[in-house]
Amino acid sequence: MIIKPKTKRIIEQALKEDIGAGDITTRSVIPKTQQGKFIVLPNEHCIVCGIALTEACFTIIDKDVHFRPMVSDGAYVSKGKIVAHIEGRCYGVLIAERAALNFLGWLSGISTLTNKFVNAVKNYKAQIMDTRKTIPTLRYLQKYAVKIGGGKNHRMGLYDQILIKDNHLSVVSKYKKKISVTVAIEKARKYGPKDKKIEIEVKNLGEFKEVLSLNPDIIMLDNMKINDVKEAVQLRDAYRIKKGDIGFKTLLEVSGNVNLDNVTEIAQTGVDRISIGALTHSAPAIDFSLKAE
Repeated sequence: MIIKPKTKRIIEQALKEDIGAGDITTRSVIPKTQQGKFIVLPNEHCIVCGIALTEACFTIIDKDVHFRPMVSDGAYVSKGKIVAHIEGRCYGVLIAERAALNFLGWLSGISTLTNKFVNAVKNYKAQIMDTRKTIPTLRYLQKYAVKIGGGKNHRMGLYDQILIKDNHLSVVSKYKKKISVTVAIEKARKYGPKDKKIEIEVKNLGEFKEVLSLNPDIIMLDNMKINDVKEAVQLRDAYRIKKGDIGFKTLLEVSGNVNLDNVTEIAQTGVDRISIGALTHSAPAIDFSLKAE
């Protein structure tokens, strides 16, 4: 991962947050000129993500620190495997330690959890996708980690795809006696950017049947029961055959209450996409350690 200017600013803010007026412990007990060697290793199996950010934490504090990665982002490593060697002034290494391991553990946690979902559906066509349920200002880092884990990115923001959800319908209905999902799609096609995909959220088979013939790019099956998901897939596939698969490319996406216990069953239905907010909002961080050699 190339460290972009905005990523560097995030790293600098993290370091400033931790260091404050200065690392009084290191300043008190470690001579500034003392040299040392260190290793970075995980305390559990994981998919590594964030090597470049980890290195940047150390080199921003001390440009003469030599960081030698032993793996690349996306590598599966077992507990205790060395992922990096570090040489240089101990003073700088110890100051940067916590921020560096925080980034590494946080991003590796996302990539590791994502990979578990990806492996759970590997025998099916469904793609594992993230959502916009991310930490403010850190979305692109989290979505990068999802990709490293083998997942796909959904919308990066409100600007790159139309997604009509229940609140859009609810708000508009305050000013009109009735608005259906059909009307919403028609409005999106008329007033929205022509080069953007249109996705609409449905909560039941009644709504699904209403929009299916309108051929949106994606229909999101939100919190629907597994049997209803199966029926939706069957209806979509039958409609596709009826139309001769010409100009009918509607994808089906499942969202809501997806976990590792049910994701395989969901994928077995034949849906194309499964979006999971937990990839970014609930992934447990991986515990990494820095050890002096």
